[in-house]
Amino acid sequence: MKLLRIDSSARGTSVTRKLTTAFTDAWKTQHPDGSVIERDLCSFPLPLITDEWLATYGDPATLTVAQREYLSVSDSLVAELSDADTIIIGAPMYNLTVSAPLKGWIDQVVRVGKTFAYGPTGPKGLLGGKKTVVVTARGGSYTLDFAAPNFDFEEAYLRRILGFIGLTDVTFIHADFQMRSEQGGPSLASAMGLVESAAAEPHAVTTA
Repeated sequence: MKLLRIDSSARGTSVTRKLTTAFTDAWKTQHPDGSVIERDLCSFPLPLITDEWLATYGDPATLTVAQREYLSVSDSLVAELSDADTIIIGAPMYNLTVSAPLKGWIDQVVRVGKTFAYGPTGPKGLLGGKKTVVVTARGGSYTLDFAAPNFDFEEAYLRRILGFIGLTDVTFIHADFQMRSEQGGPSLASAMGLVESAAAEPHAVTTA
C-alpha cells in the first residue's frame, strides 16, 4: 500500500499540516508495511505552465530535448499520483480558494493521456480506484451560513478537478473558524477525530 501526502500551506506549523500528519500517523498504524511519499509543495516550487506545455497534447515521440526536460517534473508528479493507493491533501483556504502551490500541482498532474483521456463521450479520468481525503483550514465556516457557500470556491473546484482525473472517492474534512479561538479549537478537535477515522477506512476499490 502507498500513501501520497501533499502539503500546500505556506506555514510550517499550519492547521492543515497537523491534520495531514495525524492522517499519515493513523494510516501507518493501519498499514505498517506501507510506504509514504511526502510532497511539500512549498519547499519544492513547481514550474509554471508555459508554451512548452502544449507538447503534452502531441505525439510523445516528437518531444524535443527541451520539452522532455520541462515535462520531467510533471512526469514525476504524475507517477507519484498514479502509484498511490491513498492520497491525503492539505488544502488551506486562501482568498476563498486553494493556495497557489496546490493550484500549481494540479496544473502539473492534469495531463492528457496520463491522468485523463478523450473518448467518444468526452473526457474520462484515468485514476479510478484510489481513496482521496482533503483536509482544509478556513477562517470562518462555509456550511453553517446559508449564504456562505457562494464564497467557497475551494471544495467545489477540488471536487470537480479531482473527479476530472478519476479521483471520485473524495472525503472533505474541514477545520472551520480557525480565526476565532473560541470556535476554532472544537472544530479542529472534531476534524482530528474525523481524520483518524478516515485513515482507518479501506481504500477505494471501484473505478471511475
